[in-house]
Amino acid sequence: MFTFNMTSPAEVIGGLSERMKRRRIDAGLTQRELAARAGVSYGSLRLFEETGKISLEALVKIAFVLEAEAEFEHLFPPLPPRTIDDVIGRPVRQRVRKRAYTLPEKTQ
Repeated sequence: MFTFNMTSPAEVIGGLSERMKRRRIDAGLTQRELAARAGVSYGSLRLFEETGKISLEALVKIAFVLEAEAEFEHLFPPLPPRTIDDVIGRPVRQRVRKRAYTLPEKTQ
């Protein structure tokens, strides 16, 4: 599993696009070849490498071609238990949010 040691969403996105580009180059693929193999538009791939903008679907398709799809399994892992109730599996009571105001009653 890899860890992001970055400080902002922009840095995470930039790092991701740079690593994908490096992987593409290491695989000996041009942008057009990767786009064709992944079934995404050349413009989408180019935009991703330049700005980091891409749809999730296109990113996953590219990851499959570059054999990096397994990394998505690590994206949102379950949180570790925080309380003993989490460990023993007891249902945790949900807090009920109270309204800050009351609705006026309807008059007939």
